[in-house]
Amino acid sequence: MANNLIKLAVTATAMLALAACDAGEPYVEVEGKRFSVEIADDNATRAQGLMFRDEMPEDHGMLFIFSNERPRSFWMKNTRIPLDIIYLDRDLRVVSISADTPPCRSRSGRCPSYPSEGPARYVLEINGGLAAELGLEPGDRIEVGNVAQMAEQ
Repeated sequence: MANNLIKLAVTATAMLALAACDAGEPYVEVEGKRFSVEIADDNATRAQGLMFRDEMPEDHGMLFIFSNERPRSFWMKNTRIPLDIIYLDRDLRVVSISADTPPCRSRSGRCPSYPSEGPARYVLEINGGLAAELGLEPGDRIEVGNVAQMAEQ
């Protein structure tokens, strides 16, 4: 009995420690599903994006932050996994979605662009097909947490 209580206490402590680690990480919430996100808020990180990755956990993504709202266009050069590219306005409402955007496998380096259908200040990339699976549509709003760059704007 005492042994079981010790195991329970150790497990509970470990779970609390793990939850505390995640508490400060940036995240977005899309239709009730939480995604840990990497932040791309300068030219270098935005240019790199999710290039050269062979996989990404289903509950991860990347949030691109720009200083102004304007039409945006992304491409998939050197990106190896299909992505949903979700364009968001300054209020975090979905402007448009480039759904299940395929990787660019062009040997010439020419890759198509995927433009927003209106001005966007933020862009969220998640694994391809998840936006449809979650029922995300233009006009929907996402929630953001622990993103210091957005608190400053």
